[in-house]
Amino acid sequence: MMLSSFWNEMRTAALVNHLWQSTVIVLMAWLLTLALRNNHARMRYWVWMISSLKFLVPFSLLIVAGESLRARMATPIQQPAFADVMEQFTQPFAQTAASATATSSVAVHAGTASAAALTHTEVWPLILLAVWLCGALAIVFSWARSWWKVRAIVRASTQTTLLGDLPVLSSPNLLEPGVFGIVRPVLLLPKGIDERLTPPQFGTIIAHEMCHIRRRDNLTAAIHMIVETLFWFHPAVWWIKARLLDERERACDEAVLQSGNDAPLYAESILSVCKFYVESPLACVSGITGADLKRRIVRIMTEQAVRKLDFGRKLLLGIAAIVAVTTPVIFGLVHIKHVQAQTTTENATGITGTWQGTLTGNRDLRTVFKISKNDGKLKAVMYSIDQDARPMSSSSVALDDSTFKAEWFFGKYEGKLSADGKSIVGTWSQGPTPRPLTLVRATTETAWEIPAFVPRKAMAADADPSFDVATIKPNNSGSPNVQSIGFNGHAVISNNASLVDLICFAYHLQAKQVVGAPDWSDKDRYDIEATVNVEGDPDTKQLQTVFQKLLVDRFQVKFHHDKRELSAFVLTAGKDGPKLTPTQFPGPGGGFGLRPAPGGVTIPVVNFTMAQFADALQMVVVDRPVVDQTGISGKYDFNLTFAPDDSQFKGHLPIPITKASEGAEEAPGFFEAIQRLGLKLEAKKTATDVLVLDRIEKPSAN
Repeated sequence: MMLSSFWNEMRTAALVNHLWQSTVIVLMAWLLTLALRNNHARMRYWVWMISSLKFLVPFSLLIVAGESLRARMATPIQQPAFADVMEQFTQPFAQTAASATATSSVAVHAGTASAAALTHTEVWPLILLAVWLCGALAIVFSWARSWWKVRAIVRASTQTTLLGDLPVLSSPNLLEPGVFGIVRPVLLLPKGIDERLTPPQFGTIIAHEMCHIRRRDNLTAAIHMIVETLFWFHPAVWWIKARLLDERERACDEAVLQSGNDAPLYAESILSVCKFYVESPLACVSGITGADLKRRIVRIMTEQAVRKLDFGRKLLLGIAAIVAVTTPVIFGLVHIKHVQAQTTTENATGITGTWQGTLTGNRDLRTVFKISKNDGKLKAVMYSIDQDARPMSSSSVALDDSTFKAEWFFGKYEGKLSADGKSIVGTWSQGPTPRPLTLVRATTETAWEIPAFVPRKAMAADADPSFDVATIKPNNSGSPNVQSIGFNGHAVISNNASLVDLICFAYHLQAKQVVGAPDWSDKDRYDIEATVNVEGDPDTKQLQTVFQKLLVDRFQVKFHHDKRELSAFVLTAGKDGPKLTPTQFPGPGGGFGLRPAPGGVTIPVVNFTMAQFADALQMVVVDRPVVDQTGISGKYDFNLTFAPDDSQFKGHLPIPITKASEGAEEAPGFFEAIQRLGLKLEAKKTATDVLVLDRIEKPSAN
């Protein structure tokens, strides 16, 4: 992954804003605890614990909740002044448009030349990431070592009795009395402690530990340990740790004294434990020592009065909680409208221009959108610079408030336009898993050079291709559906295909037309890559020829043909004719895919004849052969969107279905979706060609 696409200024600003917001919450917590300094320690403890949890919960989640709520409201909220003030306060380090463009251009090649070395902009994020990772790993290692030591002590201990459901263990180690474990805690006592302490002293120690269990202090300590691991570089995190430990012990001390125990006796018990035993090395093991021992003893002996919360302090806590939670939500409510007010007029025409960004994944791909407006309609042309830079026109483009959507027959993009109209943060969907793609507006100085598209050379029409070298590997992903069969520019490939799948593709068949196949041939799945011995891109027939030869050579396939009456689907043209778009991608290539759609799935079909479409349906979607009787010539691009049932995809949908949003049109059933394309699919009994296997073996060694 390219560093510039992973660590750009937008992510940096988001992180710094989050740290700033968390720091403000910590300062608010400190002020609250000052106001509550004469009240119960448990109240101050939870104030500090909430400030710790804030590090794990960015305000952006609450802002998104506010934006979502505003979208459902009939009456829009308009408070631009409030939105401006809140944005400056909650997000003081927001990215500027110019810097966004500059950041994106860091990773750009000048023309087609490759960068020879990492720039400073790219090196620093790597160094910072390495430093953070080293710090986090050091903390985890330290805790793991301490946990392992305590765990060894627990394992070496023997159970003596039960306090209710709580196991009590006796340890030969000199570790202080403490509660170990979160889900199933145990009380660990050093051997002979009942001999070193008087029965009343021992009782106060047990009361202290039972208080830790009731408060679930080990769980909250473990949560803060996660915060320490992630944000170890923030001084406030370590300050919170000290405050939590101090207030935790103080809360237990208060509970022990309030239960009627004598203060001098309790203080003497703590001092005796400190005299004979050592403190636990883990914060998530609640013991009797900890915090500032001198201050604890002074507080216990002086028996400082603890006040209950009066009305004023209850009101203060309530206001603080409401402000902390509702402020970002209200900001989301008014901010989205403010953004719309700023950009709706501008965006109607301001969205036009050149946008560029890096599509991240197994391979980073520089991507350019050229958006124009003709006859009042937006249009987009997409270029993938690091592939063949073929211009690909969109089928639809829409800008609704700040939501930008563009669809192609093979995929779609959806993102949010920034308030300044200089960037779009969104995702590209071309399969089951959307990929992040952030676009920034390009200027004359920052625009990437788009190389001229040179169509790949087609394989000679009379070529009879074969394979030079074929690699066959088992696929153990567990997915029941074929992922792909095709040509990647230098080799024919198939991913997660069974032997029956390969036979069906090679000979234009559906699985029910393959007779005599052993069970393993439909269950075992393979990944195949075979280089071909003829230059150029093969068409479908030539691709099938390569797989036919591969089946004979590597799987020892032998067969004969026969005719049998089978239930099949017949594909014909509808009474009003087909509603299909001639392909924008002429040439030997073509294909189909699968991606989620609201309430269903979409199969994008690119550069296919009707015969190829029928083959695709019978191979992947339906449970019987599909016979093309449309009489339609030519190649087409179109999308087939439908809500599948159990009879499609062999009963195993390869991608999850998302629910359609409220008010959106529901996806039609499969057969209705076919009709909307101006086609018709009917079930009939018909004499059908079948392939009877005489011999088949598992693949020979590579």
